Amino acid sequence: MEKKRKFVRNNVHWGNVIALMGTLAITVFALPVFIWQYGTQINWWVHGSLFVGLYIFSGMGITFGYHRLLAHLSFKVRWPVKMAALLGGATAMQDSALNWCSDHRRHHKHVDHEEDPYNIKKGFWHAHIGWIMFKPKTDPPMENVKDLANDPLVLWQHRWWIHLGMLIGFGFPMLVGGLIEGPIGVLAGFLIGGCARLVAMHHGTFFINSLCHYIGKQPYSSSHTAKDSWITAIFTFGEGYHNFHHEFQHDYRNGVKPWQFDPTKWSAWMLTKIGMASDLRRVPNEKIDLAEISQKNKILEQKLSSAAQPVCEKAQALFAEAGEKLHAAAEAWELAKGDYGKAAQKKLDLTKEQLAEVRTQMEASVAELREAIQHWHAAHQQLAVQLA
Repeated sequence: MEKKRKFVRNNVHWGNVIALMGTLAITVFALPVFIWQYGTQINWWVHGSLFVGLYIFSGMGITFGYHRLLAHLSFKVRWPVKMAALLGGATAMQDSALNWCSDHRRHHKHVDHEEDPYNIKKGFWHAHIGWIMFKPKTDPPMENVKDLANDPLVLWQHRWWIHLGMLIGFGFPMLVGGLIEGPIGVLAGFLIGGCARLVAMHHGTFFINSLCHYIGKQPYSSSHTAKDSWITAIFTFGEGYHNFHHEFQHDYRNGVKPWQFDPTKWSAWMLTKIGMASDLRRVPNEKIDLAEISQKNKILEQKLSSAAQPVCEKAQALFAEAGEKLHAAAEAWELAKGDYGKAAQKKLDLTKEQLAEVRTQMEASVAELREAIQHWHAAHQQLAVQLA
């Protein structure tokens, strides 16, 4: 027992503990007292705007910059955009981009297993914040971020991220508050735009590692614990659609449906329109549809096996037939897609007629697959009604 206590004590990252617990205590206890005493003397429009503006800046620095741009290479951007993302990420005070991405890539590679830094199987508390407070003080292994380690901007931010985060995340709201309101404004800037904003930012993004592996739906796969949560997407700029992300991690979208809230996706798309971003990576719609169908199929099979009453044999036969047609169409599509990819690579070696033929085959396979998907959904709906 004594050996276990020693192990835990030796692995407490006191710097992280003090930063996390200190800003939380200041926000929960000191901020209400300050508001009670001086709330009528400060300009709430100014400090509210600083809170919201810095929350967006630091949040997008994590979701747009650290996560989709750097950890998953979901798109490319010009250096001013990358610089802004790195500065925003620094103000979130969640480590440097290099270390953050190393942890995150290990999370995806080993999700729900021992090597996962924020493994939800170790409990909600561990995934949410415990893994940050109880960890070795050494940097994570860099083998999985060699591409980022060769980026001068990323290395510069790695060296100075604490200074940048303090200067922008705390110094800026304190400076603005001081210029407008004097000493009281400095303190208000520290408490509201600094501490309160950082606490909200921390726990908002931490919920992706904890809450989004705990509650929500799994429309694409149940082979891991990641879940889609529209609630967390609201305050994490679209990151809440976590089940989709774990299935298609390199896609620049998390909220893949048109109605899903994903400002990070919209920002990347808009930047391509003004030439500041390029090479948006996205999974074919057909592949996404097939993942959803596979998951629905698992659920339906479970319901069939536990059905209290016999299910219409005709409906089952139609569903089985639709499944066979879908399987055949999916295989044909994968084959045509492979041929199309090979043709694109050796474009100069093919005649126009050969390229046109490959393209026609690809388009035909897509049309056949979409028809098979529609047929499957119709058969699935008919059988699901029987089980309702």
